[in-house]
Amino acid sequence: MRQPVSRRARHRGFFRASAAATRLSLIGSVLLGGVLVAGGLTACGGPGQGPGEATAEAEAAPVPVEVALAERRPMAASYTGTAALEAPGEAQVVAKTSGVALEVLVAEGERIKAGQVLVRLDSDRARLQEAQTGAQMRKLEAEFARSQSLAEQQLLSAADFDRIRFDLENARAANRLAQLEVSYANVTSPISGVVAQVTPKHGNFVQINTPIVRVVDTSRLEATLNVPERELATLRAGQPVTLQVDALPGQDFEGRIDRISPVVDAGSGTFRVIAAFEGRERLQPGMFGRLRIDYDQRADALVVPRAALVDAQGVKAEVLVVDDGIAVRTPVELGYVDGAWVEVREGVAPGARVVVAGKAAVRDGGKVTVIDPDAPAVAAGQAGDAAPAAVQD
Repeated sequence: MRQPVSRRARHRGFFRASAAATRLSLIGSVLLGGVLVAGGLTACGGPGQGPGEATAEAEAAPVPVEVALAERRPMAASYTGTAALEAPGEAQVVAKTSGVALEVLVAEGERIKAGQVLVRLDSDRARLQEAQTGAQMRKLEAEFARSQSLAEQQLLSAADFDRIRFDLENARAANRLAQLEVSYANVTSPISGVVAQVTPKHGNFVQINTPIVRVVDTSRLEATLNVPERELATLRAGQPVTLQVDALPGQDFEGRIDRISPVVDAGSGTFRVIAAFEGRERLQPGMFGRLRIDYDQRADALVVPRAALVDAQGVKAEVLVVDDGIAVRTPVELGYVDGAWVEVREGVAPGARVVVAGKAAVRDGGKVTVIDPDAPAVAAGQAGDAAPAAVQD
């Protein structure tokens, strides 16, 4: 049987339940407030700074760049091209008769003179033929002498006298031909130069009209350039040419334009320019080189590095000029190009600072920080957070 609960006990239970509910409500409010506060801090990005202000500050950060000064220096207008050196004086010495090579008197790399004997061939057959024709010639000479005496006495007809005279002339020609064959046994060089190749060896049989020795005159070398027709009016014979060859790095060789073809090839739109150089001992035929022809000079031209050009098209281009920490996109008119330098005819003044590195990240009117390219680099691990040295504008 249930015991009746007193009124005082019921009041104590009610007050306990109310107190517990109140504590749970306070804890929930505190947790909810923490979430709201954390969310608010995340959205704002920091106390006292909104999202728009952070973006503007990031956009306004200066871009590090390297600059160079517009300066005055000599400039040359030039045409450059590549070509292989050739020897205009070159001869393939051939055997004018057949025979066994009895002596090979030269070797590759040997310097020879015009008329020098290179190879001696067997000439026994030619000498026998010379002796045979010589005997026939002497017989006819004696017969002709007798016929002259008879003709003076009118004891010999004119027809017989003419026959003997013509036979004698034929015999003399045959004898000279036999002597020429004998001389062909000594193969001589038609030019002075250096022996580049020797084909036969001692004891080899040499056929007639076979190349046996190659001789090259290296005292004068030529390089042939195929130049676009737009340069026809600027190039002329006698202009200086500078040559650099891959086999001799760091050395320049001076030459001249020897001749220019007056005809433009319709297929390629080019004309031939032949430059001549002294061979000396270093330049050799077959070397591949780069040629530069200077056709105009300017002693005091305003120039900037070619790396400073932006959107270069023909004689029009733009550069980024740094003034008081601001990069300004400036149009310029270009002139001659000489290696790493380009002439500026209009657009910038002497001493102007133009951006040469970091152009891609710079916008017109944007802030920049000029980096000193000569500043010492910070060693890795010594100052990981150190900023690069800069010249503040």
